[in-house]
Amino acid sequence: MENGRLRRSVKRLHIVSARLVEGLLAGNYRSVFRGPGIEFDQVREYVEEDDARLIDWNVSSRFGSPFTKVFRDERELVLFIMVDLSASMSAPEAERNRRDTALVISSLLALAAIQNNDKVGGAVFTDRIERWVPPKKGRKHALRLMKSLADCAPAGRGSDLALALRASGEALKRRGIVFILSDFKTGAYLKELSYLSRRHDVIAVRIHDPSDGEYPESGLVRLQDPETLEVIVGDGRSTRYKRAYEEHARSARRDWIRECARCGASMLEISTEDDPGTRLVHFFARRSRP
Repeated sequence: MENGRLRRSVKRLHIVSARLVEGLLAGNYRSVFRGPGIEFDQVREYVEEDDARLIDWNVSSRFGSPFTKVFRDERELVLFIMVDLSASMSAPEAERNRRDTALVISSLLALAAIQNNDKVGGAVFTDRIERWVPPKKGRKHALRLMKSLADCAPAGRGSDLALALRASGEALKRRGIVFILSDFKTGAYLKELSYLSRRHDVIAVRIHDPSDGEYPESGLVRLQDPETLEVIVGDGRSTRYKRAYEEHARSARRDWIRECARCGASMLEISTEDDPGTRLVHFFARRSRP
């Protein structure tokens, strides 16, 4: 990307990220995510108005009278961005593919986090963990994170979302917000997604291309899976073949929606033809409504 175009892109990211923060703050920033984090602060003597479920029975038994636990809001959010850079994210070759869209989304989220003085970190995964950036505060850290994601040349071709979810669940000790940016063309990750969603506010962002659901007009074409490199022959002249292809795409999307809902993860779909900033602003606006 030439320098002039790069500067314009970075400037636009800052403008859109400022809109994201304004939209979040206008709707009460923490109400956008499922409940503010809380952490234990102290115990004090129980009074009649207190919630009996918060009684600390260990302390109460030692002192012979009831004591209740007191919690305080965590004013600092931790944002963690998981980016799928498997081979399917870079196909097809287009002006902006799924990988490009994922990198724009991750950059917007990182900039929005630092403007709100929150910690932000991220991970790049394929069939292995390619990059890992622990959550920290600060503009320089966020820019390093963006550069690390953009410059990553993956060693793997496949996608092991279960591995990435498991690694994130083990590493993120405090409750946070986890964005998963992927085309979700992978399987066997429901157990790990469910576990992560119980401990964190998880937003699954499915990045798709218009070609995902429509088979192009063509004759016999050799189709190659970008991750396994397996080749099959597709017949664009066959109405039956095209219908089967399109139904498979619809079925995969229905399965994704059902599985995310069952695991307790929020969902957002963004096309490579969408404006990612606009889609994020609308998503956060919907979430902030009571």
